[in-house]
Amino acid sequence: MPEENQAGDPPFISLDRFLKLAGVVGTGGQAKILIQTGLVQVNGELETRRRRKLYPGDLVEFDGESLEVGWEDD
Repeated sequence: MPEENQAGDPPFISLDRFLKLAGVVGTGGQAKILIQTGLVQVNGELETRRRRKLYPGDLVEFDGESLEVGWEDD
């Protein structure tokens, strides 16, 4: 589920929230540790910012698994 944003901006989800909702981690604290220790890539690049904004089509990689960002329209 996308997060609230400024009017006219595309919907996004933060990296830490995405990892939690995708079931990669059980808590936000676990997501923070994975991200800050350099274990997560976004679109093929190392990402250490847990609040990194993700948009539909972004690719998140962790432990050899790839997850594409996307959500159903309401």
